[in-house]
Amino acid sequence: MNDDILLILIVVLPFAGSILAATFRPNARNSEAWLAGGVALACLLLASIAYPAIVERGVIRSETEWLPTLGLNFVLRMDGFAWLFSVLVSGFGFLVVLYARYYMSPQDPVPRFFAFLLAFMGAMLGLVISGNLVLLVVFWELTSIFSFLLIGYWHHNSSARDGARMALTVTAIGGMALLVGVLLIGHIVGSYDLDRVLSSGDLIRSHELYLPALLLILLGALTKSAQFPFHFWLPNAMAAPTPVSAYLHSATMVKAGVFLMARLWPVLSGTPEWFWIVGFAGMASLLVGAFFAIFQHDLKGLLAYSTISHLGLITMLLSLGSPLGAVAAIFHMMNHATFKASLFMAAGIIDHETGTRDMRRLSGLFRFMPITATLAMVASAAMAGVPLLNGFLSKEMFFAEAIETHAKSVLDTAAPYVAVLAGAFAVTYSLRFIHTVFFGPPPKDLERTPHEPPFWMRFPIQFLVLACLVVGIIPAMTVGPFLHVAVTSVLGPDTPAYSLSVWHGFNLPLLMSAIALVGGVVLYLLLNSYLNESEEGPPFLRRLEGRRVFERVLVTLSWKWARSLETVLGTRRLQPQLRVLVVVAFLAALVPLYLNGFRPGLPVLDAIDPVFVLIWASGIFCAIGAAYKAKYHRLAALILLGGAGLSTCITFAWFSAPDLALTQLLVEIVTTVLLLLGLRWLPKRLEEKERGAVALGIRLRRYRDFVIAVLAGGGVGLLAFAAMTSPFAAETVASYFLENAYLEGGGKNVVNVILVDFRGFDTLGEITVLAVVALTVFALLRRFRPAADSVAAPEQQRMQNAFDEAAPDRELGDTVGDYLLVPAVLMQWAFPVVIVLAVYLFMRGHDLPGGGFVAGIAMAAAFILQYMAAGARWLEERLRILPVSWIGLGLLLAALTGMGSWLFDYPFLTSHSQYVELPLAGAVPFATAMLFDLGVFGIVVGATVLMLIALAHQSIRSLRSARAAVEVEGEDA
Repeated sequence: MNDDILLILIVVLPFAGSILAATFRPNARNSEAWLAGGVALACLLLASIAYPAIVERGVIRSETEWLPTLGLNFVLRMDGFAWLFSVLVSGFGFLVVLYARYYMSPQDPVPRFFAFLLAFMGAMLGLVISGNLVLLVVFWELTSIFSFLLIGYWHHNSSARDGARMALTVTAIGGMALLVGVLLIGHIVGSYDLDRVLSSGDLIRSHELYLPALLLILLGALTKSAQFPFHFWLPNAMAAPTPVSAYLHSATMVKAGVFLMARLWPVLSGTPEWFWIVGFAGMASLLVGAFFAIFQHDLKGLLAYSTISHLGLITMLLSLGSPLGAVAAIFHMMNHATFKASLFMAAGIIDHETGTRDMRRLSGLFRFMPITATLAMVASAAMAGVPLLNGFLSKEMFFAEAIETHAKSVLDTAAPYVAVLAGAFAVTYSLRFIHTVFFGPPPKDLERTPHEPPFWMRFPIQFLVLACLVVGIIPAMTVGPFLHVAVTSVLGPDTPAYSLSVWHGFNLPLLMSAIALVGGVVLYLLLNSYLNESEEGPPFLRRLEGRRVFERVLVTLSWKWARSLETVLGTRRLQPQLRVLVVVAFLAALVPLYLNGFRPGLPVLDAIDPVFVLIWASGIFCAIGAAYKAKYHRLAALILLGGAGLSTCITFAWFSAPDLALTQLLVEIVTTVLLLLGLRWLPKRLEEKERGAVALGIRLRRYRDFVIAVLAGGGVGLLAFAAMTSPFAAETVASYFLENAYLEGGGKNVVNVILVDFRGFDTLGEITVLAVVALTVFALLRRFRPAADSVAAPEQQRMQNAFDEAAPDRELGDTVGDYLLVPAVLMQWAFPVVIVLAVYLFMRGHDLPGGGFVAGIAMAAAFILQYMAAGARWLEERLRILPVSWIGLGLLLAALTGMGSWLFDYPFLTSHSQYVELPLAGAVPFATAMLFDLGVFGIVVGATVLMLIALAHQSIRSLRSARAAVEVEGEDA
């Protein structure tokens, strides 16, 4: 299979499966599981197919140009290390899906669960095989978003909401830091391509920006892998369903941080800064996590803190700067994922079959579920580092590296002692898990009678425990080749000789293991009675709890400081907020221009056309009149505002900009109608005193607003004038587009070619914003209820009475146009005419004034005419517009048009153009950009009509409320 297709399929399949899963009916648990399991198996199969090529060539790549001039290409890259993680993500994903099929209740919204799980799988696979650092950060943030949705899956549970919010806050902040760090690395190297970055280690380490980049990247990695002092979010994420914990918090998401540190290990390691920062975080996490795990009463809480500890072990190995330490770190990533995922699943089975995870209520479960108990005990032994299990091998390698001298420092000297102490703690909490839960007297007062789960629910644990045994007994024959491929892809020629033998003779690491095992057993015997009786553990634990620090910081930032700023700067009125925005924008534009010596000259006026002066005088009069009339009559102000817009249209036409004139004219028509429909919902004007201090204050406020308006408008005009008259702009920007619009864009209408070709990416962002705004307006209006002081509230009953008197049999949703026959008929007859006009404007847009935006506005105007003529009821009953579908299809078409160029190895949104001969019409310009323009057309129509329907529904709801009020008053009378 082609490398490009293979890598793209690995990333795309989970996202496609996620979209499909979201469409399933709520109780389709089997169908969802089959779909999710099939997707995971397909990704695992694709990764397996890639293995021979990786062994032979080392790296396979797929590069698709996106923004090549900025170094932002869609690069997928798989080497041995990425392959290993791809297998972990997809393989563990399949096992978790199988487990979740039996764990999730039929009453749960299962489609949502599997949709989120598959989306997370896709984000994680994208992260590990990204070949561009910026793309890696994008997938990195996607894993944070989907983990937030999965942790908060049971959103009716407050602890789930709090845990999800905490996880997202911490990891998203780390992700933003990572983005800045990646941008610094790209600045140092001159590229974001991972291959170039990995070959520039000396350049990066010697650069003055190395330390800031290192700090920012490590902040992202440590927050993701829940390392000290950011470890507190992981235990609070245990409110998620157990399949989520088994997948995200043992094998995938929490491994992303250590994956990144290992990925960039050849580039960033080997310096004192790396050693101290990474080493301290790893050592603190190793000890704190292991110590806290001992005192947890919740099974998943114990496993969460032990995960922090084992991730700290991996982090500490990576800090040493030793190639053998990196080998041990990669090996332990594999081993930890295996035994920890099986333990999470075992804890979920115990909770599922008994109704509790509290170890103080559990005991003697071995007699009720002997198979599950045996599997959990073997996995716990692997976690404790018992010989002949996989955890023992990587722990021995850790001990061997801990006793080596890497740097003369307190941290390096303390490493062997910390390793033994943390190993003893691991034995203690593992022994507590086994002894407390599975041995002792039978449990009492449980919600359910314990019993073995279904075979296929237990199968993933059996498979993983078998892997722990097989790897622990014959590591070189089983995991050895795969580990070697992963290690050499990270270390390259610096890969050291290492052994995966089970027996290395009697040596110091073996003695350290023995001390840890014996010490852990003794410590458990000493603490056993205390642990069974304690409620919260040692009193000082709460003072060290990171969650309390996080909550205090959050309260300080979001409550105290934010409320203080809101008191000083905030307001419930829209006008002061707009005033602040305009002033800040004006200063933000003025200051840099002034500092850079911008001194515009006055325009040279050779001859002034009196007609043009009259047009501008009319526009200025309308603008000032609109501001003045807004005090008394909003309808008049709106009409005058339309007059000012009309003068702008004429100005565009005067200066040979028909595209802008046409767009401005249609936008003025549509926005005027929409504003007219919304005027009645605005609050009433307050009565103003004619004399005294109040009147003076009002006048001063208006003078201030007038000055701000003049400065802002004049500033924008001055900036536009400077840009248009600048020799640089005339010789470079304008001339470039004029010369290349037809040659490279295939269109004579330069404005349209710029929008859909040269600056198509900007347009894609703008139409996305338009779609979001339309959906937001619709959502707000759906929940909007007019205030008591609004124009609509006191007039609602009067309007209802007037309408009822005019037509007692009228239906709600009809309009006055129903009773004015000729205007209504004319507007209905105009509907097909305007539709044809919209199609005409769209088809001519590439060569003549027109295009998707203008055509969309024209089409929306046609629907507005029908709304005014026949009412919302007729509009919705006879025209199935489905504006949300228009918006969605428009966005999809615009994005697919851009991605279509990738099929021909061109950058994103590259356009191809030619003329097509059509019957009667002759030669018609046809470019792939027309498909993009069609997406723009769909979004404009959908957004406008969606807001129109929202206003119509609000009017109908208000009329019904008024009619109900009239009927109630009549009954009371």
